[in-house]
Amino acid sequence: MLNDPLLVKDIQTVVKHALEEDIRDGDITAMLIPESNQAEATVITRERAIICGQPWVDEVFRQLDPNVEIEWLVKDGDEIQPGQTLFKLKGSARSLLTGERTALNFLQTLSGTATTAHQYSKLVEGTDIKILDTRKTIPGLRLAQKYAVKVGGCHNHRIGLYDAFLIKENHISACGGIAAAVNKARQISPGKPVEVEVESLEELQQALNANADIVMLDNFDAKSIEAAVEANQGRAKLEVSGNLEAGNLTQKAITGIHYLSSGSLTKHCHAVDFSMRLNLLPCHI
Repeated sequence: MLNDPLLVKDIQTVVKHALEEDIRDGDITAMLIPESNQAEATVITRERAIICGQPWVDEVFRQLDPNVEIEWLVKDGDEIQPGQTLFKLKGSARSLLTGERTALNFLQTLSGTATTAHQYSKLVEGTDIKILDTRKTIPGLRLAQKYAVKVGGCHNHRIGLYDAFLIKENHISACGGIAAAVNKARQISPGKPVEVEVESLEELQQALNANADIVMLDNFDAKSIEAAVEANQGRAKLEVSGNLEAGNLTQKAITGIHYLSSGSLTKHCHAVDFSMRLNLLPCHI
């Protein structure tokens, strides 16, 4: 995914904005330290987690001060333990302190997302079911969080409103029905996936008759999901969504369902606690 030029550009853009947001016309606290002072720093984790966000940390210091040296001791996707050193920094003391919070903000948020995704992925391990994220992401961090979801072992739903159709209740009402909405979608952008969200078995049948590619079963209970699988007979991919939490995910993961989608992957993530420890280097005159 890091080979995607859109993601690379996005990293540069969001980091630039984050630094501008924090620094504006200068880090006045860092100015307490002589400009010539050099330092080393280590970043540790205080929690067990799945690490994610290395490219964002690298970009923070690249933009702030290209002379800062970074040595990573882990890689994105690694499971980390409390007290473990993640990476080391060396360079201007001012630069290390100025970049600390922005770098750790990215790291704590994306590691939290990856950790949540990892926990969910374990619940369907050994099955063919894919757990998908949603568009319920932190504004400005859409691609970053979707990268973290994949690092954690889950999968991406559509990235935005442009790469796939997801026809919901309001679209259906405005178009005059499921069949009309699906037909219009095929005319607008042939070849792009067409998914329909349904709230009943009757609507499921309408979506199947309209040849939807994917049908999302919204807030279906276990009995209704079984009936939907029976009615589908392999005609469309089936996705289960709504009220999916880690505690009840496994009962939803039954034979015949292809996808489970949950906004919890990106909106309920717990930021991981990281800490940077800095040591000034001796001055050489």
